[in-house]
Amino acid sequence: MVAINCNAQDSIPRSYGKAYIVGQSIYQGETIPHIKLPTHYVFAPLVFKNNRERKRYDRLVRDVKKTLPLAAEIRSIIIETYELLQTMPNEKAQQRHLKALEKGLKEQYTPRMKKLTLRQGKLLIKLIDRECNQSAYQLVKIFMGSFKAAFYNTFASFFGASLKKSYDPEGEDRLIERVVIQVLTGQI
Repeated sequence: MVAINCNAQDSIPRSYGKAYIVGQSIYQGETIPHIKLPTHYVFAPLVFKNNRERKRYDRLVRDVKKTLPLAAEIRSIIIETYELLQTMPNEKAQQRHLKALEKGLKEQYTPRMKKLTLRQGKLLIKLIDRECNQSAYQLVKIFMGSFKAAFYNTFASFFGASLKKSYDPEGEDRLIERVVIQVLTGQI
């Protein structure tokens, strides 16, 4: 095997004498090493009109870093709950489990949710929609019923929020999506 010096690969440490195990692909009868590289996103630099816009962006980054892990936790809880409900023998057992789960979640998450600002709460509602592909209202309705969903949505409306808020990564939430991708890839 012949080593080829490529400038794009210079940052990768070389280890002559060591072997790396990589996948392989066969293309037109030739065996080719197959290495999957992580996706790297490149965004145009942001231009701010004034210092106020810069501070607003910095606040958004801070808020996303605080609420994105919560949205991911909620997604995993929903997946686990759904899978567990599928294994339960009857609806009565499911309702019992959901009540116990609701009580446990309130005890665990109420202190954390109280620490969120109103802006962070609204962002969390959008990020839940992003992570779960369903609005927070739909999720509450599925797991707790339409009465509680309407109650929680009415309560949120007192603070200017809505559980029915959807996430639009191509429209009004484009900047949020950019920040989320950068946070997930470790760019910021």
